[in-house]
Amino acid sequence: MLTVVALALWFGRIASVSHVLCLALFAVVLLDPWAVLGAGFWLSFGAVAVILYASVGRASAAGVSSRPGWRVALDTAVLTQYAVTIGLIPLTMLLFGQVSLVSPIANAIAIPLVSFFVTPLALVGSVLPAPLSDWCLLAAHFLVEWLAYGLTWLSGWSFAVWTAPLPTWWMFALAMLGTLWMLAPRGWPARYLGLLTWLPLLLNAPTHPRAGEMWVTAFDVGQGMALLVETQNHRLLYDTGPAYSPESDGGNRVVVPYLRARGIASLDGIVVSHSDTDHAGGALSILENVKAGWLTSSLSLEHPIVAAAREHRRCEAGAAWQWDGVQFEMLHPAAEVYDNPSGKPNARSCTLRIMAGGRAILLAGDIEAAQEAELLADDADRLRADVLLAPHHGSGTSSTPAFLRAVDPKIALFQVGYRNRYRHPKQEVFDRYGEFGITRLRSDTSGAVTLRFGSSLDVAEYRKERPRYWYGR
Repeated sequence: MLTVVALALWFGRIASVSHVLCLALFAVVLLDPWAVLGAGFWLSFGAVAVILYASVGRASAAGVSSRPGWRVALDTAVLTQYAVTIGLIPLTMLLFGQVSLVSPIANAIAIPLVSFFVTPLALVGSVLPAPLSDWCLLAAHFLVEWLAYGLTWLSGWSFAVWTAPLPTWWMFALAMLGTLWMLAPRGWPARYLGLLTWLPLLLNAPTHPRAGEMWVTAFDVGQGMALLVETQNHRLLYDTGPAYSPESDGGNRVVVPYLRARGIASLDGIVVSHSDTDHAGGALSILENVKAGWLTSSLSLEHPIVAAAREHRRCEAGAAWQWDGVQFEMLHPAAEVYDNPSGKPNARSCTLRIMAGGRAILLAGDIEAAQEAELLADDADRLRADVLLAPHHGSGTSSTPAFLRAVDPKIALFQVGYRNRYRHPKQEVFDRYGEFGITRLRSDTSGAVTLRFGSSLDVAEYRKERPRYWYGR
């Protein structure tokens, strides 16, 4: 944007600030067409547009000249902060489902500190000889470091952020119209009425199934498992996705952002089927960012995830409960499995069957052929389900023909990563599901899959509902 302004001044082509803004936007999109997919693009240009709308052509020359210079600067800063804070609320709700309530305080501290101290010290330090440069740069670093501490303290306040589900298009459009009304010039009638247009945006309530119904969302977390089960008044997370790096995992990259976008502030329960990192990798991030009632798992009692949980229960066959007319039953592992601490984690995978409205889903974790045989021998009739989460991501060690016949699913979910190193699902196993007439849905091609159990079983695939030209390339 500065380059556009400089060129315009150079060639004497300054016409209006709106032309400069539009030309800068054109230049950015020309250089990087995908910039429009980033939140920063809309926030940056949105903030500048709001400042221009609220300030350009508003000040009276007579009024400005009659005030001391510092008063004019202070009034301008307050107006700018007010315009940005108010103007970006609809956009931040649309992009993130939340609004910072402490941002005016944070900006009031950070903007003058960076503008009048940090930036000058950094610029001077870049040209002065040592040791003067060291003193300037260290002073700038010291100020930024303490600013970060202060902002972290502000963000830790319980009321620092207002969250709500992502708004619909009409909520956003209505709020934007009201925002433009509030930021209109003085003399515009009843500007305060613009606040009323925010009510649908801020009071938007999370959606949920009706009594006796169930929604299941199988996330696209790459090579791992994570599913959200929702009833009318309760929510359960089955597995938490993989760990991608020491800083990122399926929890903080996929599950938590989804919950915030839906306005879901807490989980009633979490099931971590076993200790493999593609199932438990996101658990600590989720426990840190989302309030959870209890956690059930097959983890050892010394595991960090168990230590982080408010309440931990071992998953054992026979455990059952009911939420809002939906039946939950744990089928595996048996209690005696825990007597063998050297057993494979896969063999202890928590296997959960959920039934709603006469239809069921079977979440089998990473059980293998031996555990499938045990379930068949115990009670094959209890395995019947309309939807099966393919055991062990469709590997060659699971999904035996006898097990598939007993479950007899209409739909199978394969939560696998694109071109994963394990080559899941194994082609032979994937074909076996097809030979049984089972509809196969893969997260690497379908994206997230949503199942709605009610009077009918409805299926939605994220990539089909929101197609992009690069899918499948």
